[in-house]
Amino acid sequence: MGLFGRVIVAMMPLTPRFVVRWVAKRYVAGPDIDSAILLMSRMSSENACFTVDVLGEEIATLNEAQFFIDEYDRLIDAIVESGLDANISIKPTAFGLLIDNSAAHTNIERLLRRAASDDIFVRLDMEDHRVTQATIDVALAMHEKGLTNIGVVLQGRLFRTSSDISEISKATGAATDFRICKGIYLEPSDIAYSGYREIVDATNQAIDGMLDSGAYTAIASHDTPVIEHSLSALESRGMGPGKADPRHSSEVPRSADKGPGYEFQFLLGVRGDVRRRLASAGHRTRVYVPYGTKWYEYSMRRLRENPEVASHVAKALMMPWSNRR
Repeated sequence: MGLFGRVIVAMMPLTPRFVVRWVAKRYVAGPDIDSAILLMSRMSSENACFTVDVLGEEIATLNEAQFFIDEYDRLIDAIVESGLDANISIKPTAFGLLIDNSAAHTNIERLLRRAASDDIFVRLDMEDHRVTQATIDVALAMHEKGLTNIGVVLQGRLFRTSSDISEISKATGAATDFRICKGIYLEPSDIAYSGYREIVDATNQAIDGMLDSGAYTAIASHDTPVIEHSLSALESRGMGPGKADPRHSSEVPRSADKGPGYEFQFLLGVRGDVRRRLASAGHRTRVYVPYGTKWYEYSMRRLRENPEVASHVAKALMMPWSNRR
């Protein structure tokens, strides 16, 4: 994003809070669980499934982690009670990963066992490079304990992603489950790509590596070059709607909400037209649904971390009819 995106980012702190709230409501389900459940119930008619995120991350004290533990417990109960096709996404730093590694593992294991009892998958969102390895280590440690309803997010822009795919796949075998995205965090140039084309190329390479490893591959991108590459990659491997995953001779045990080895994922409020088109073609599509009271912090942080998000904000403001949820 060039000057336009930077101008929007510079103006956001001066923008009245109610205006930011108006913009954010397209991308955030609401302040509480009921808001998220209502929105997902309405969107289920579009052949969408969901992953739900409680807004908040990087707590200052371990006591703050209890809020997220309790809230995700309530969220799991609500998902089960509603019968929605949904799993959950969590930020490891919200469970104490930057404060006390051991305590964070304990907190996440507790949640993971709770989710497993209702056959719900847990996605470990990837945050900035400070916790990349620590987040991967959480997933590997849980797999070693027999808890396989967990998977990490890897970011195409990081140089290390290709080797991470190989190492994780080797460790967790057929139970490996990835989400791949370009990555929203603007990382140092010695560890990450910065140009759009090279990030797209690296993300496409990662998708190929994940598919070839036999891993479940959740493709989280709104970029046309990535989506088009993914469709071609799936077709060339004999994967697609209505087809059994040809990469495994027998069915791989996975959480109930999984597709035939892959799915497409979209942020709530972004490129809903593309998501609906993919769903109509028979592809499994999942919507990332954040909710919570920290919508303002979430919105401002995302804009500061990556001004490219400003393009979606501007489109929502100027052409709301073109970007229906």
